Amino acid sequence: MASSRDDFVIAIRSAFLKKSYQQKFSLLTLIFLSLIVIVLGSFNFKAIQYIKLGVNEVVYRSSFIASIPENYFKDLNIKIEQHLNLYDQFQKNEIELKKLKEEKLSNDFLILENKKLRELINETIQSEDVYAKVLVDKDSPYLKSIILNKGSKDNVKIGMAIVDRSYLVGKIIEVNYTNSRALLVSDLNSKIPVLLEPIDIHAVLSGTGKNHGVIEYTKDEYKEKLNSNEIIVYTSGYGGLFKPGLPVGKIITNDLNKDNQVNFFSDFRQLDYVKIVSYEIGSGN
Repeated sequence: MASSRDDFVIAIRSAFLKKSYQQKFSLLTLIFLSLIVIVLGSFNFKAIQYIKLGVNEVVYRSSFIASIPENYFKDLNIKIEQHLNLYDQFQKNEIELKKLKEEKLSNDFLILENKKLRELINETIQSEDVYAKVLVDKDSPYLKSIILNKGSKDNVKIGMAIVDRSYLVGKIIEVNYTNSRALLVSDLNSKIPVLLEPIDIHAVLSGTGKNHGVIEYTKDEYKEKLNSNEIIVYTSGYGGLFKPGLPVGKIITNDLNKDNQVNFFSDFRQLDYVKIVSYEIGSGN
């Protein structure tokens, strides 16, 4: 009877040892296959490119599914904070609404004047917009990007602008067949030509890796031309990458502790649906 029990224990140990060897073999096999894919990828074989695209598709979709619980609790926390600050925000919104109503009449007039001028110089702007859902929010100290559910099959291309309502939030930097990745304007690598209004000064908006940007490379010292407590930052259209006139953020000039800091209009933590915008300037008929 004891001999039978010992045989049983030996059989179990043998099974576990075999399983351990199988796991080691599987791990070595995966490492070996990864090295082969990396080496072959340097030769730009089409088959390897397709494999890499397929891996990206699987990884991004898996990341989206895995991040659902985390995003749920993140959104819940944000909603609680918003609820606590609701009354103060309501008062600020009421004041801003009065200002916007006053400015809307002037803006409508400027839009009509701008349209007439474009017709006069025989210039048109052609645009194509695609609406996309944010699948994954990649937020780290060194990378600020989002994964969208639109790709090359939806005519998405590298360099297209990403807009939240009417506010610029980033640009496309990677495109797969069914999804794409966009770099946010808050990323450390983001550099955008902008126009500071109402003082009419061109500059470059740089990301900081945080929820704000900074103004750099101004041709003129814009502080010497301040005639308002608030400066609005728009895309200038220089370089032909972004449509001119897209609002990005604002500078509170009476806050001495935040020199050159740009507060973005969009809250990148709450991006759900965005618009992918492509435009080109051409001659009218």
